[in-house]
Amino acid sequence: MSFQFANPLFLALLALTPFLAWLLMRKRAQRQAALQYANVAPVRAARGWKARLRPLLTVTRLAALTLLIVGLARPQFVQAKEIVKGEGLDIVLSLDISGSMASLDFQPQNRLEAAKRVIADFISARTYDRIGLVVFAREAFNQSPMTTDHAVLNRLLETVQLAPDLKLQDGTAIGLGIANAANMLKDSHAKSRVVILLTDGVNNAGQIDPQTAANAAKALGIKVYTIGMGRPGEVPVPVTDMFGGKQVVYQQSDVDEETLKQIAEKTGAQYFRATDTNDLQQIYQHINRLEKSQIEITNFTQHVELMGWLVLPALALLLGEQFFSQTFFRRIP
Repeated sequence: MSFQFANPLFLALLALTPFLAWLLMRKRAQRQAALQYANVAPVRAARGWKARLRPLLTVTRLAALTLLIVGLARPQFVQAKEIVKGEGLDIVLSLDISGSMASLDFQPQNRLEAAKRVIADFISARTYDRIGLVVFAREAFNQSPMTTDHAVLNRLLETVQLAPDLKLQDGTAIGLGIANAANMLKDSHAKSRVVILLTDGVNNAGQIDPQTAANAAKALGIKVYTIGMGRPGEVPVPVTDMFGGKQVVYQQSDVDEETLKQIAEKTGAQYFRATDTNDLQQIYQHINRLEKSQIEITNFTQHVELMGWLVLPALALLLGEQFFSQTFFRRIP
């Protein structure tokens, strides 16, 4: 349940109430006395309860005006209810964190940071899906189990670093990246189970061959979308020299596109090549369109109007102020 004003512009009128209070006080101060005395000290000492309570009429008038203004803004309690029918997909993101992902051909970020930003947007778009995260270099690790708590998943994604920065052995174990992701999905009962593997290199590590891992995924009914990341040719790569300093050198960028295509085709998915951040964004958007969740959403919104709780007391205060000003607190000319 939330609170809102249906006509919030009326609240701007509240800025006039201090000015109105000042005018009323000034008018009261300038009002001429009906009787004049040479010495007013005895009169002041003899002030009765009516004289002391008369300023409450002004306070009552201002309070009624404030309640009316807030009432015109139509305060409301809003209760929204969402009914979700069907089920989402189970997706595991398999992300290469090998040292070559530090390449700077996805300026202003390196490959890994560009991939993390695009993947975070993809996660945000999959509201009802369970999503897990696997990272791999020479070995593969489960960074996050499948979850619908995407805020936690995005925080775990943000902590992902390059293997050399984590003091891990470098390498590119594509087979392990697929195998770990498939293992996370093997007990899933979702109608559609998907792996999205992103790498910028060639399989050169791990005990499981990429084709063997792809065959296992196919047997389990898991589709493996593959993304080759990086510009062809030589790309800038930051390296540490023998003195611990940082410098940028150009190295050949190699992506085993043929293997990645075979993995995707074998499992009934597609292969994509991303040479810049815009490419990468379009690829994940395309996969997002291809893999639709079977979800039916019905939204109900109920508004509870609070205007009457303010306007009726305001009218009561105005009527009371008029009654008392014409009776108990009536001025005699």
